[in-house]
Amino acid sequence: MNRGDLIDAFGVSVNQASTDLNRYLGMAQDNMVYDKSARAYIRGSSFSPIFLKPDASRYLSQLRSVADGILDASDAWIGQFPSYDAAPTPARGVDAKTLRTVIAAIRRKEAVEVKYQSLSQPEPRWRWIAPHAIGFDGFRWHTRAFCLTDKAFKDFLLSRILETRGSRSSDVASEADTEWNSEVTLEIGPHPDLSDTQQKVISLDYGMRGGRAKIKVRKALLYYALRRLGLDTDPSARKPQDQQIVLLNSAELSILPHALPSSPRMEG
Repeated sequence: MNRGDLIDAFGVSVNQASTDLNRYLGMAQDNMVYDKSARAYIRGSSFSPIFLKPDASRYLSQLRSVADGILDASDAWIGQFPSYDAAPTPARGVDAKTLRTVIAAIRRKEAVEVKYQSLSQPEPRWRWIAPHAIGFDGFRWHTRAFCLTDKAFKDFLLSRILETRGSRSSDVASEADTEWNSEVTLEIGPHPDLSDTQQKVISLDYGMRGGRAKIKVRKALLYYALRRLGLDTDPSARKPQDQQIVLLNSAELSILPHALPSSPRMEG
């Protein structure tokens, strides 16, 4: 990098760019050296970051967000993007006004009347819900809410809320949603029928230690988590190369190896 890079990135003057470079050298003189042929500073052999802790997950998340069109490249902190892309994800039709209404109801602890299209009903119908959280199942966005019609906490797909009208105060406490406020820990490991070498590879893929990794998940999202991880079927139903991981503590969680736990309360 050189002064021109700082000027382009931050819109500072030439003098300010020079000052910033000198200040940085004063704080970490071994982090960069001037390359006369490149007419720029390059990474020093003993480079050690002093402002940003290296985080591979954060870097890759930004790449994914840009690839999905969620984040504009100019708003990302990545200086130079590598060639990248991601498998496309179908866009979900969540209306901005609907989302704003639900978020406002959560913040104000209110109930809101929504017109909801359920797959179990031929026509949409109006109902009152008291939302208290937003959830993502890996593919779709939900609001976790108390249904005043059915007197139960349920998941409502935001894309199926067609209209909203009216709001009122609600005395439903989010603490009463025990499934949302309780967590379980999934312990996963490589499929036992894989070779030792293959199991080591899978352990690296999932950041396992001692052949297992622990994943905390809310009880309300357990059904979705198992489906997303491919743990919703008996491991013997697929080839080990396809069913690469298994659930090690299924007995502890009372999850049968051939079936999912009870599906979550979802409206529609």
